[in-house]
Amino acid sequence: MDWAGASAIGWLFDGRRGASDRLIPRWLFLRALGIIYFSAFFSLIFQIRGLVGPAGILPAGSYLAQSLGHWQRWWYAPTVLWFSSGSATLSALCWAGMIASALLVLNLWPRGMLVICFVCFLSFVSAAQDFSGYQSDGMLLEAGFISFFFAPPGFRRGLGRMHPASRASLFLLQWEWFRIYFQSGAVKLLSGDPEWRHFTAMDEYYQNGPLPTWIGWYVQHLPHWFHASTVYATLALELGLVWMFLLPRRWRIICFFIVTPWQIGVILTANYTFLNYLVLAMGVLLLDDRFALSVLPGIWRQKLVGALSRTRNGNDAHTESSLGSIHAHWNALKLAASAVMLLWIFYATTAELTWMFVRLPLPSSPVAALEPFRIANQYGLFAVMTRGRYEIEFQGSADGQNWVAYPFRYKPQALNQPPGIYAPYQPRFDWNLWFASLGSWREYPIVPNTEVRLLSNSQDVLALFAGNPFAKESPRQIRVVLWQYWFTTIREKRATGMWWRRQPLGLYAPTLERQPDGQIKVVEWPTVQPRQ
Repeated sequence: MDWAGASAIGWLFDGRRGASDRLIPRWLFLRALGIIYFSAFFSLIFQIRGLVGPAGILPAGSYLAQSLGHWQRWWYAPTVLWFSSGSATLSALCWAGMIASALLVLNLWPRGMLVICFVCFLSFVSAAQDFSGYQSDGMLLEAGFISFFFAPPGFRRGLGRMHPASRASLFLLQWEWFRIYFQSGAVKLLSGDPEWRHFTAMDEYYQNGPLPTWIGWYVQHLPHWFHASTVYATLALELGLVWMFLLPRRWRIICFFIVTPWQIGVILTANYTFLNYLVLAMGVLLLDDRFALSVLPGIWRQKLVGALSRTRNGNDAHTESSLGSIHAHWNALKLAASAVMLLWIFYATTAELTWMFVRLPLPSSPVAALEPFRIANQYGLFAVMTRGRYEIEFQGSADGQNWVAYPFRYKPQALNQPPGIYAPYQPRFDWNLWFASLGSWREYPIVPNTEVRLLSNSQDVLALFAGNPFAKESPRQIRVVLWQYWFTTIREKRATGMWWRRQPLGLYAPTLERQPDGQIKVVEWPTVQPRQ
């Protein structure tokens, strides 16, 4: 390789020659990423045994007991749960992730903590089946993996003065931020959904999403012109405005001040777990040190100015004293590995973006090879809007005549309870039931599996609910009914105090009964058809 090529690779991938004007945004982003990782593991610690534990709805052990070769299984299902998938291991996985993410927030050995967070979260995602694979999971894994190259090395790094972020890792994080927006805008038009084309997509959006909020209830009742204008603004932002990340500094800062309030508005009106918080955090990378210093309090500004000036002087004086040393060879090896990995991710994500519009004959093997690791994803949120709100409800009976509902923790159920704000906490069970309500029970084994667990009063699965109406004795029968929900009108709420109204649609899944010999039989088959 000639000197010019080596110099270009060093300029792109060597952190010692990196973007020295982004130290403060990097520090802020990595702290935010640690908080987001913590929220993901914190929510799992209360759910993971009921979701994928040995007595859970979709046991990870049963899923992993498939016929794959010894080495192939690590590639196609990269998870430490191959060693053990018991309840203790699942809890340890969450605690390890929580501790590592807390240390990342405290800026202790950021690269090491990022590795632990990534391995723990990927281990869950790879074994959680229907309870994982959301776009938010891929977003976090992709951002977390790239951040390993973005973070400074060492134990107590402060701002990482001598190791600015490599330009390639900074760009790939911005590239992910851009793709989340742009691909989401593109799928809205490519899907052909008439609601986006007719500017009606937001008319019932706040009501029909997975987990609405009480603020969304009020926004839902604003006039149609407001909702139509938000459709226009959404498409304009996702398809047009986000390109400003490629423009000079002033335009990037303007872009930041547009997208940030937008994301805050989404957070307040819908519970999309940590998704919007992650996009919000990545938006910080549009800024630079000069802007950050201009808005920080004076005491902090003085300390940071001194730190940044020492950083730049140190960078200018940096030389490689012994090219033939082991240290130099090790640095060259790390530089080559970083270049290969980051270029691989860029190719895979660019190919997926291109294929959304035209199927060019690009090699697909590099893209497929990264799929199990969720570090090079294709995004696209709200391609088609749901046209109704449906809710699944589990009911138990001791005699087959009188039925009592199992109360949910987060899903809309009681008509007089306002929808809450839970994000970034992610209730995966409640979330998945929203998807299941739009289809058939045959497509969503979590529903009949939950029925079976409730018949035996599985404590791990019952922990996913807000209470157990059959605490003294297991129910004799379990059934699943489907309701359609609507927000009440302002007049109805003033008169009755109710946030919701609902209508029964029928039996969603088979009614199950446990026989005296322990066998389970179907006593009634469902009556409702899948929704659109």
